[in-house]
Amino acid sequence: MIVGVPTEVKPDEYRVGLMPAGVDQLIRDGHSVVVQSGAGLGIGFGDSDYEAVGASIAPDAGEVWAKADMIVKVKEPQPAEWPHMRHGQVVFTYFHFAADKDLTLACLEQRICAVAYETLEAPGMSGKPALPLLTPMSEIAGRLATQEGAKYLERPQGGRGVLLGGVPGVEPGKVVVLGGGVVGSNAAQIASGMGADVVILDIDLDQMRHLEDVMADNVTTIYSDPHAIRKYLAWADLVIGAVLLPGAKAPHLVSREDLKIMQEGAVIVDVSIDQGGCVETSKVTTHGNPTYVVDGVVHYCVGNMPGAVARTSTHALNNATVPWARRLARVGPHEIAARDAGFAMAINCDDGRLLNRPVAEAHDLEVATA
Repeated sequence: MIVGVPTEVKPDEYRVGLMPAGVDQLIRDGHSVVVQSGAGLGIGFGDSDYEAVGASIAPDAGEVWAKADMIVKVKEPQPAEWPHMRHGQVVFTYFHFAADKDLTLACLEQRICAVAYETLEAPGMSGKPALPLLTPMSEIAGRLATQEGAKYLERPQGGRGVLLGGVPGVEPGKVVVLGGGVVGSNAAQIASGMGADVVILDIDLDQMRHLEDVMADNVTTIYSDPHAIRKYLAWADLVIGAVLLPGAKAPHLVSREDLKIMQEGAVIVDVSIDQGGCVETSKVTTHGNPTYVVDGVVHYCVGNMPGAVARTSTHALNNATVPWARRLARVGPHEIAARDAGFAMAINCDDGRLLNRPVAEAHDLEVATA
């Protein structure tokens, strides 16, 4: 199989689908890999690093997409990339279809096999289904959420002028985390480590019991309902949206009306923005222009947060994705899906058929029955 690695073209995206180590493994498996010139520069890998392990270098994205049977990316194909996609081509990347109907229609029209990192399932440590290819970026996004929230709480950035950790004689900042999964637990861990008072709202009682066991004493878990959310929105300096319904559009837990009870200069970091956001007033922003203000509340809604720490993120992502990329290159998506129901969940569309029900429901489209 010929595997292609194009340069990411989403604004402020510095990650790359495969590092030289992953390319080396695929080539040792007997495959060919074509890498777009400059694809790895954002994390410190030049074309010579890829050539040293046997990859061929293509001067532009068009050549990569034209040659490759399978494309390995990081972010969802951008509009400029849609014309390059072709019938039967496997595209292995994050898609987040529920937040983008145009992308969904483009992939259906081009009849690609869209294998989405974010919906691939595997048994987790607790016995519940886990999302092994989403988890590493969720860990990073959660940790970054607190880091970015702390920065935008600074007065010159438009925030309340609150130091999350406080100082002796001054109370610490107050952080509310909506969702206690991978993103939320990582965000809470960093916030508590900075010395903030942290409240996690969730509806999974087993997960809250687990969090109570592993979190520091300055972290409290609260069962999430509209009344509790409103109570703690009024209390918070920083709100981190960490809600995930796998493959589906995120529910709005915070309405425009709710912003009126929040404190002037409070900050919302909506990590759920890849799936449409869990705050009604959220809209996608970029690292170059990351925030905006609604009703006195600073909103940070960057759609590719881990791209800011591209080197860490690419290493973490490749640790998870490369074994699956090797398996895909060896036997193809359909054979894996026939044997592995968790992997089958990753095939969101194939040959013009939409296979993911939550995506179909988000866009009022028909889902294929077989």
